[in-house]
Amino acid sequence: MAIVDPALKDYAAAHTTAPRGSLAEVAAATRDTMPSPGMMSGRVEARLLAALVAVGGARRVLEVGTFTGFGALTMAAALPDDGEVVTIEKDEDTAAIARDNFDSSEHGRKIRLIVGDAREELAKLSGPFDLVYIDAWKSDYPHYYEATVPLLSERGILVADNVLRSGRVLDSEAEDSVRVTREFNDHVHADERVHNALLTVGDGLMLAWRA
Repeated sequence: MAIVDPALKDYAAAHTTAPRGSLAEVAAATRDTMPSPGMMSGRVEARLLAALVAVGGARRVLEVGTFTGFGALTMAAALPDDGEVVTIEKDEDTAAIARDNFDSSEHGRKIRLIVGDAREELAKLSGPFDLVYIDAWKSDYPHYYEATVPLLSERGILVADNVLRSGRVLDSEAEDSVRVTREFNDHVHADERVHNALLTVGDGLMLAWRA
């Protein structure tokens, strides 16, 4: 199911600032060489994250799910010189690609890459973080959420990607991983600790911030 008319999505992307320099190189290499390039944040989603960093005056960002590092680099570029992105990636081979991309970028010095299972690594981190971006194993979203909400700064915001699952969240008989996403969305919406908004950007973004 197309959540938004594909022609409108293309129009939106065409009217969103394109990545430049090393960011453009990472995006192109990911599209050309990775078996699942769709795991990379889209242009609109990436720029929305950068906007949240910029307008919120963020200094510390936490990302769950690094992939090739495009999202982390986009957010790092919007941070001040003393800002930091902490990003967690479980797959060692993908993490190695991300590390190379960070080393080749002027913004890579702002990024700290942790290779490991986010379910374990999140428990070792200390907040506060001004932005938390979740884009990893979908079935673990409830765990990531509960582990990161306490790490949010007073005015911090949490963003979870792929919460519409290509529209399959409307199917009550969808597979278990989609059922978990439905339950995640319900849980965030019912959580009295936060306010939230579910956006039909990309494959769906759930935003949550302290109530």
